[in-house]
Amino acid sequence: MSDSWSKEELLASVQAYIDMQRKERQGLPFTKKRYYEDLANRFGRTTKAFEYRMQNISYVMTLLGRDWLTGLKPAKNVGANVAEEIEALIAEVEGQKLVPVVAFEIEAREEGKRKNLARPGGTQNPHSALSTVTLYKRDAAVVAWVKQQAHGKCECCGLPAPFNGSDGQPYLEVHHVRRLADGGSDTVSNAVGLCPNCHRALHYSENAKGLVSKLYDRIPRLVRE
Repeated sequence: MSDSWSKEELLASVQAYIDMQRKERQGLPFTKKRYYEDLANRFGRTTKAFEYRMQNISYVMTLLGRDWLTGLKPAKNVGANVAEEIEALIAEVEGQKLVPVVAFEIEAREEGKRKNLARPGGTQNPHSALSTVTLYKRDAAVVAWVKQQAHGKCECCGLPAPFNGSDGQPYLEVHHVRRLADGGSDTVSNAVGLCPNCHRALHYSENAKGLVSKLYDRIPRLVRE
């Protein structure tokens, strides 16, 4: 897809995507095609072009460890510059501070596709940069209860925690099935105890949605939000 999209077009696409995602979470009816048609009439591109751009937005969401809109499978063919702009627009539309990670992730992935990479010299003294991150105040009691209910086993794969933490307890991480960044609640009906591997998979795996469905099927306390 051409990278010659204007900021106005990208912003409108991101706004439409987030609006559809909001309606999906609230169980409200909507038709994706209607959104594509409205955008196509507004900007003179085809509905297919906007559908594919929405899939690019899904891909950016996966790089951020976020959930993506059902039916819009992530499409990787998006340039780093456009992906970076989409990331910034998502933060703008959601009213969040931008902590850019997408361009770096895409660059690393593209570099990894090359064969016989030369050993890089790296950077002896990496520069630091200050950034503001949105942190959510979590309930320690929720974390403690969820871990206790897991009984030292990952609630996704069912295997024992891979090691004991410095406190001597089985090491599990508490994950919000609907992420706090996506409006999820900090409650035991939205939290699970996971091994680090499954936790990363829930954020970044291409099968993340399938893993979420598996959690809802196997853990009675979970409630879809």
